[in-house]
Amino acid sequence: MKLLDLLKLSISNLKRRKLRTVLTVLGVLIGTASVVTMLSLGIGLDELNRESMAKYGSLKAIDVTVPFNRQNDPSKKSEPLYIKDDTLDIFANIAHVDGVSPVLTTSVIIMQGPYMQNAQITGVGEDYMKEIELASGHLPTDKKTLELIYGNFVIKDFYNPKKPNESYYESNKLANVDYYKPMFVIFDTETYEKSIFGGENAPKPPKKYIIDTAGVVKGGTTMDDYNNYNNYSFGIYCNIDALKVMLKKIYKHKAIPGQPTTKKGKPLKYLVYDSAKVYVDDMKNVITVQKQISDMGYQAESQMQWIEQNKASTNMIQMVLGGIGAVSLFVASIGIANTMMMSIYERTKEIGIMKVLGCDMNRIRDMFLIESGAIGLIGGVTGVIFSFIVSMIINALGVASVVAEVDGNISRIPPWLVISAIIFAIVIGMVAGFFPSLRAMKLSPLTALRND
Repeated sequence: MKLLDLLKLSISNLKRRKLRTVLTVLGVLIGTASVVTMLSLGIGLDELNRESMAKYGSLKAIDVTVPFNRQNDPSKKSEPLYIKDDTLDIFANIAHVDGVSPVLTTSVIIMQGPYMQNAQITGVGEDYMKEIELASGHLPTDKKTLELIYGNFVIKDFYNPKKPNESYYESNKLANVDYYKPMFVIFDTETYEKSIFGGENAPKPPKKYIIDTAGVVKGGTTMDDYNNYNNYSFGIYCNIDALKVMLKKIYKHKAIPGQPTTKKGKPLKYLVYDSAKVYVDDMKNVITVQKQISDMGYQAESQMQWIEQNKASTNMIQMVLGGIGAVSLFVASIGIANTMMMSIYERTKEIGIMKVLGCDMNRIRDMFLIESGAIGLIGGVTGVIFSFIVSMIINALGVASVVAEVDGNISRIPPWLVISAIIFAIVIGMVAGFFPSLRAMKLSPLTALRND
């Protein structure tokens, strides 16, 4: 008997008992749909966590700072640890590191019209800057002329010092500030405060610099919408090279505020950065690179670190959900075995005739395996289709906002899950039909022919 004849005979046998076949397929459908839907919830929850983390910085980035016990403090005997240009070169030479961005902050006072605010400008490298998504403007690339990128929530911190009760946090009204109109920036904040509150011996107010706005971070100004804010919504950013040029111009040979000095109070010969951001080529290498940096004595943190910590609980959830669905599929496999056994009892004489005519025993086994595999295939395919329908309903109901308190689809069915579910359903079907097929092979031809 040829394989094609065997397929035709198997399909014909399934068609003869349509109701039983449909009910058995329905069991596989429910089992497959349960497994796929349950696993899709676990996968969706894991991906939602990743997306939520990604809003607060790249998943391939590592934030490097100096531990508190290694910072510059005259009362401590340990040698202070710094992040400087030589340090950045060491980080850049670590395997799997794609780029390194220094981070330098300086305190300033920003003014426009009657409004002002105390703020911090953060100078960053090009790799860091590329992560910032703008609503308008451009990313500053000029390394000599300082331009600023304002976070979309920075406007909330502007206030009128003559009308303190009208600040945003008092009146819930934003200041009448236009980012693209001239902004006056005071870098020497200490001298400015002395000039205001110093009395008769107060120094002259420091120079105000007009700094152009390069762009504004994408997002609104309310916290109600999750999409309105991200890791860059609250800061003011600029090109770090342009910031260094500006600071050297303002302070010249004096110590820059926030920079460590020698015991005599003189500035160091090199600039010390507040932190650094190290970019890794692939998320799977982040933890390895992070450990290497930590072994150098620095404090290294990454989004992947928190994701890895949550991964154990997420995997447990996936196992529990998948196990619940697997029970349904196990029950369906019992239904397939029962269907095959009943089929053998009903076709005992047919099996006997096939044996008397010299049909190969393996072909008889294959016939029942094909029938059980076909039930698994049909149930698997229809179960996957049903899973997509259930998934669409779950996502349409906004379950993610209720369960994970984030916006997005909590049920996600990747292609690999679809293929795996169908293959698994076929395998389950064939395994369930294997023992009945062995019984068909062992039937005595004479006993089978005598069967009514």
